[in-house]
Amino acid sequence: MTRDRRLTFLAIAAVAVLFVLSNTVYQIDQREQALIVRFGDPVRVVERPGINLKTPFIENVVRFDKRNIAIEAEQEEIIAANQERLVVDAFVRYRITDPRQFFKTLRDERTADDRLTRLVNSSLRQELGRASAEEIISGGRAALTRRTRDDMIRRAAGSNLGVQIIDVRIKRADLPEANQKAVFERMQTARQQQAAELRAIGDQQRQEIIATATGEAETIRGEGDAKRAQLFASSFGRDPNFAAFYRSMQAYEASLGQGDTTLVLSPDSAFFKYFQRGPQAQ
Repeated sequence: MTRDRRLTFLAIAAVAVLFVLSNTVYQIDQREQALIVRFGDPVRVVERPGINLKTPFIENVVRFDKRNIAIEAEQEEIIAANQERLVVDAFVRYRITDPRQFFKTLRDERTADDRLTRLVNSSLRQELGRASAEEIISGGRAALTRRTRDDMIRRAAGSNLGVQIIDVRIKRADLPEANQKAVFERMQTARQQQAAELRAIGDQQRQEIIATATGEAETIRGEGDAKRAQLFASSFGRDPNFAAFYRSMQAYEASLGQGDTTLVLSPDSAFFKYFQRGPQAQ
């Protein structure tokens, strides 16, 4: 064998070895996981990062992302419970947890994006279709988002896709511009009616509280008057002079308490005896 032929053979052998090695050795990044496929069938999952080996020409490496994957769902028009149309944008975050099952059902991430987008749109139509447009727009979105996420988790688990749904968020849920004014006016009217009802309830409760307090005050006043009368009766029985003096004081108050009252009496009148002689007058 001549020198040129030997060099040619070595070059061909080196290329063949490199070709075989390139189909035998593969490297996995720490952000990846790999599925080894033999003649189209999944054989094993490789999650350890680094250099790994496979059977050349027979086995192929399919790589999947280990990280959370985000999907921006296409804008969807949904009909709320009150038949109002809403334009909804949502996004989904998921993780591939079973590469073998993922490959069997979805094959690749592009197909997964399409499938999960359909699932989230179905969940949105179901959950938002149970609520009115006013509820969705005015602050009920957090509860609706939670129910949508839970529903999509059930759908994904039931479909056995090999993925875990991490989160579902409603980015936007707005009325078409043509409907916004009418719906906002209806919402304002409803809130005004609610405010009027609350004020009426408050006024009624205030009247009830005042009536209850007035009744209790009258009861307490009546009990006090009865107690006072009882004390006076007891005192009058023990001291007739005090009784006469007290009654005279009441008469003075009734007669002289008015500024325009004029009495014409003689100085010796019994009416003035307590002015002249004090409480000991007989």
